[in-house]
Amino acid sequence: MKKIKVIDLFAGVGGLSYGFAVDDAFEIIAANEILPDMAKAYELNHPSVKMYCKDIKDFSIKDLESDFNIKKGDIDLVVGGPPCQAYSTVGKRLSDDPRGQLFKQYYRILQEIEPSVFVFENVKGLLSIQKGELFKYMILLFESLGYTVKHEILNAAKYGVPQIRERVIIVGTKLDNSFEFPQATHCEKDKLENLKPFLTLGEAISDLPFIKSNDESFIYAKEPQNEFQKIMRRNAPKRLSEHNSPKNNEKLVKLMELLPDGGTPMDLPEELRPKSGFGNTYCKLWWNKPSTTITRNLSTPSSSRCIHPIAPRPLTTREGARLQCFPDDYIFYGSRSAKNLQIGNAVPTFLSIALKDSIKKYLQKDKNTN
Repeated sequence: MKKIKVIDLFAGVGGLSYGFAVDDAFEIIAANEILPDMAKAYELNHPSVKMYCKDIKDFSIKDLESDFNIKKGDIDLVVGGPPCQAYSTVGKRLSDDPRGQLFKQYYRILQEIEPSVFVFENVKGLLSIQKGELFKYMILLFESLGYTVKHEILNAAKYGVPQIRERVIIVGTKLDNSFEFPQATHCEKDKLENLKPFLTLGEAISDLPFIKSNDESFIYAKEPQNEFQKIMRRNAPKRLSEHNSPKNNEKLVKLMELLPDGGTPMDLPEELRPKSGFGNTYCKLWWNKPSTTITRNLSTPSSSRCIHPIAPRPLTTREGARLQCFPDDYIFYGSRSAKNLQIGNAVPTFLSIALKDSIKKYLQKDKNTN
């Protein structure tokens, strides 16, 4: 059976394309990623994919023509999420930030390659920047290429991810059928409508060894406790990796010890509260709830909420990977901060799988009606 050919733009470590990579119906031909450590990690996990580690401005159909003899119209699907810092509701939203213009490179490559379908992913803040004008402009650009465009805000927790993470997904198609976004499989406990309850942080990481600040352990604490942990450990090596915690000063460790489950500095005596920080810094996560959105700073308590619910320390790289649904055999590359960037910037793999299932069903339906 002819495989569905995919190009992966702004590939990162492979979160958005993960679902397509693990399904034999698809073949990722090539990927583009500018950051060397990120590109190296992608290559280690996807050795059969040609990685173009360079600025997207320097990547074009000419690369695909010379290396694969691929011409306009030969690629079925393009996926990608241009860096989103310029649109983030957490960071400063600067409309003149050059990273906010990278969608134009995505548009250029769509124009050159002309895939049947594309998937574009970004943060929710994209919808409101410039009072929504930027988003309208992007949709018009995509429509000018002949695509029928749909978008939805998808919360990863609704697809079995142990994390509340909302992302805008834009799907454009040149095919006749109407694309349908994936249906939720999970919801909040008090709203169970024949759906499973959200997966909690505890359910995601309870088999990992319990470590304290400036500590490490690479031996699993127990056998998999649930289906999620079984999936994460399906091809895992006997020895766990990336489960070591940074060294924090005594004052910070004391603060983290005193915080209750899900607590904030406001739960502490005034003399112990940090003198600076935002509303969600120096905050603990909840054991029996999904994690809040994790970021590249998942091991930095002075950034966003990332303190372990029980241990007096921030999350480890491995715990961050679990919350993004990267299996335990998935490889990250470089320093701790480089690995955390690879994880924090990614699309959770379970969300990617849900999108892949919808795309696959859609493409098969089109094939059957023609």
